[in-house]
This record gives sequence, C-alpha cells and structure tokens, in this order.
Amino acid sequence: MTAPNEAPGRTPGAGATAPVLQAEGLSWSVGGATIVQDVSFEVGEGEFLAFIGPNGAGKTSLFNLVSGLVPASAGTVRLDGSDITAEPAHARARRGLGRTFQTSSLWPEMTVADHVRLAAQAASGGSYRIWRRAAGYQRELEHVLERTGLSHRADAPADGLSHGEKRKLELAVLLVGEPRVMLLDEPMAGVSAEEVPVLAELIRSLHRDEGRTVLMVEHHMDILLSLADRLAVMHHGTLLTVDTPRAVMADATVQQAYLGEEL
Repeated sequence: MTAPNEAPGRTPGAGATAPVLQAEGLSWSVGGATIVQDVSFEVGEGEFLAFIGPNGAGKTSLFNLVSGLVPASAGTVRLDGSDITAEPAHARARRGLGRTFQTSSLWPEMTVADHVRLAAQAASGGSYRIWRRAAGYQRELEHVLERTGLSHRADAPADGLSHGEKRKLELAVLLVGEPRVMLLDEPMAGVSAEEVPVLAELIRSLHRDEGRTVLMVEHHMDILLSLADRLAVMHHGTLLTVDTPRAVMADATVQQAYLGEEL
C-alpha cells in the first residue's frame, strides 16, 4: 500500500537510511502457547515506528524480545547489522538499544538528580571514570534535566512527581545512556490528559530535532498519528502490516482485526 505524506513537508520515514534495527522471524512460546509468531520488520536510522494492536496482541512481548529481556524461541535481532540475538539486555543497552516500560521502576525516595547520576554511572561502565568525574557528570546531568524539563525538580524525590514527570524522568534516565534506538512501551500510560501533549512534544523533539530512532507502543492513536512515520499492526502475536499511518487506517483488515469499525 502507498499513501501521500502524512503532514505538509513530511515524508514518511524521512531521515531513514540503512536499517539500524532488524528483526527476522522472531517467535516466543511459553508452555506450549505461542505469544509472538514469526515477526519480521526493520527500522531505518532516524525513523519513528509505532506498534499498535489490542491488549494481548504481543506488542510488549515483542519489545521484550528485541530488548533481550526474554530469549527468543526462534528468529534473529540485528543492530547495525550485528547479530545480538544471544546477547542479554544489559549488553544490548551498552550497544545503544534503550528501553522504557509500561510500569515505572523508579526508587520512590531517590531524587530526580540522583536517578540520572546513577544512570550516568551505569552507562560509563559502573564506575566514575576520572575524566568524567564531578564537573563532567554535573554538566551531563544539567543537560539531560533541562532537555526533559525537569531542572526545577532536580531535588524532588520520585514519589513526589506527577505521572507525567515520572515518565519524563524515565526518559532522562534513558537519554543519559545516549541510546541510538529508543523502545518506548506505553509512555503515556497513567499520564493525565493535561500532561500528555507535553510528553508527546518531548518525544517528538527527541525524534525530529535530534534524529533519534524510536519504536513506540501506545494506545493514544491521535498521538501516534502525529508522531509516527509508520505504524506496525499486531494481532494475536503476529504482524498484520507495516505502512504509513494513513494507509494503515484505511486498511479493511486492520479495521476488522483491531479497530472494529471504520475510522
């Protein structure tokens, strides 16, 4: 299927070149039940690919396979052409494959700044290298907090943040590791209606202004239609189609399997 540009002056997949991330024939079975079945896709450098589908379609499970959280029953994952299928999650993160989760995993009593400092330390190999000590880490911290709009909350404990601010902090923790590919699993989950546009604009800026490659699972269709270059539709653990947002929304198979009605 083909479709005209989704927005004035914008070409779907703009900025995408050679594939930076490739999945081929990915499958995952547990106790005889197939959760993800023979899923293949590729993402170009600087592209925004969003995954949609009903609850239980296998979207988060697919992200778990790509990020190395669970081992694939079959198939391969390649980053920059290198086969990383057998590598654990932390090794993939070191290569530049970053991931956020549906449920926040922040330390309630730890401050915003300390979360980012700890992430910076982990990204540097677990120890404060001499050339990045003190001033270097402080500059990095200030930049990431400013980039995510959290400078004024640097000394606040995580449990004092709104849901939207917690999502920003999760992005800050991710960004300090300088990921080449960002996997965002329902970043708007639990976020108030007032904070959703702000968070969406931050993600848009990371993609368009910084050229970051983004894969995102999200149920806010209006947000996805304004952000994504392509949509990937999952249903019962399989990948139905990958195409431009306009083409996907006009697909009768997608409407029947996922949306249930014409859009």
